[in-house]
Amino acid sequence: MKKLFIFLNYFLLLFSCKKIDSDGYRIFKIKKGTHRSTLSYRTTKESKFKLKCIFDSSVIYTTEDQTNQWDVNKLWGVSDCGTNHMDNSIRFGWRWLNDSLEILWFKHLNGNFDFGVITTVALNEVNYLELDITDSVYILRVNTEVRHVSRYCDGDNKRYYLNPYFGGDETAPHDIKIKIKEI
Repeated sequence: MKKLFIFLNYFLLLFSCKKIDSDGYRIFKIKKGTHRSTLSYRTTKESKFKLKCIFDSSVIYTTEDQTNQWDVNKLWGVSDCGTNHMDNSIRFGWRWLNDSLEILWFKHLNGNFDFGVITTVALNEVNYLELDITDSVYILRVNTEVRHVSRYCDGDNKRYYLNPYFGGDETAPHDIKIKIKEI
């Protein structure tokens, strides 16, 4: 069993490596017809995170079903409470809506999700994101905008990172590239 665990971790590490550009950004690519950018698995017990991200014009899309345009794509985040991310997690999300790139917060709490808009950002610009996790609140910052989102957690602080993901119901209509750098 231990050998299988080591092999699976090696496999995930080998195939989840992302291209890193000359400025130190990881380039996450969601390929046309898929949802996820990677299958990596990295754990943490940290409660404060800072990153920079850049969106290019590949994040402009139109869904087949117009109502799906309102779906929140996931940018980056962490699971919470020592549970699966579909049970408890917090993420930054994004969507292309009304000719604007919205950045949102997206939370799972006991298997149910909720979200809200933080701000809109420009394409090809560096955006600064911060996540602070306290006992009772998630504090999410995008550039100068801040949102406080309630947190209820009885579990431990073991978390794992969550990477870019497209959709809800629909898969990426074309290749999408997002650059993220942890700072």
